Amino acid sequence: MADPSLALQGVVYNRLKVDCPSVANRVYDRPPQDVAFPYIGLGEVQIVDDSADCIDGVEAFITLHVWSRAVGQVEAKRIASEVHSSLHGAELDLGPAWYFHLIEHRSTNYLADPDGVTTHAVITFRALIGAR
Repeated sequence: MADPSLALQGVVYNRLKVDCPSVANRVYDRPPQDVAFPYIGLGEVQIVDDSADCIDGVEAFITLHVWSRAVGQVEAKRIASEVHSSLHGAELDLGPAWYFHLIEHRSTNYLADPDGVTTHAVITFRALIGAR
């Protein structure tokens, strides 16, 4: 059985590139060394078995990171809102191996980076995925 986080990561990456104009297509699995701000980074994924007697499934938690160097938190909050609008309640096609049930926003945390310049938003979503 393939890893469902790979399918989820690909779909989330493609949606954010289209649905988040504030980052101008700057969505990265691993940002380049000379990255331009603002941008979205794909973060941690946790897969938890959610199988039952009659279905193989997983609960996936995916974390996204928004990075901004604009003064204050306004830009980071605007981008986080775009991420929320793009993914919360979306219908996702995970391909032939996985049946998508739902994706929902779980939390957003806004942090001042220790560099004194960067604002960091940490956004977590929960997805339910079944094996076909």
